[in-house]
Amino acid sequence: MPLTNDEHSKGFARFFGDVANKTSLLAGRASTFIIAAAVVIIWALTGPLFGYSDTWQLVINTGTTIVTFLMVFLIQNSQNRDSAAIQVKLDELIRTSAAHNSFVGIEHLTDEELEDIRNKCEARAAAEKVEKTVGRAGEKALEAAEEAAGS
Repeated sequence: MPLTNDEHSKGFARFFGDVANKTSLLAGRASTFIIAAAVVIIWALTGPLFGYSDTWQLVINTGTTIVTFLMVFLIQNSQNRDSAAIQVKLDELIRTSAAHNSFVGIEHLTDEELEDIRNKCEARAAAEKVEKTVGRAGEKALEAAEEAAGS
């Protein structure tokens, strides 16, 4: 039975996701950096051999451009999936905790709406900090008064 377009699409998405994950994992290793640095060093050392020609320069420029171009898409794909997975986990933690369920899905808001929510949260946090400070001061004053009354 032939695969449907949706099955082809899912298969390609899974394949691309796997390639993107493996590539980004490999790209982040120290050994990959050492290999890239070695390529650049070898290229630089061969400069006199090729008379620092335009072709010699074109080799490194073309190679780095191609690698950079492809890596941008692969790493961005990995980051997008990681961000989405983290967002789902955070949403589930919010949903099952005493936190405000209204925060679930706020990643879909505009920058201005997010900034407004951030400002309100920071204001609430500051107010709670003041409340705790005032509460502690009141407790200390009460303890001092009780101690003075007892002596």
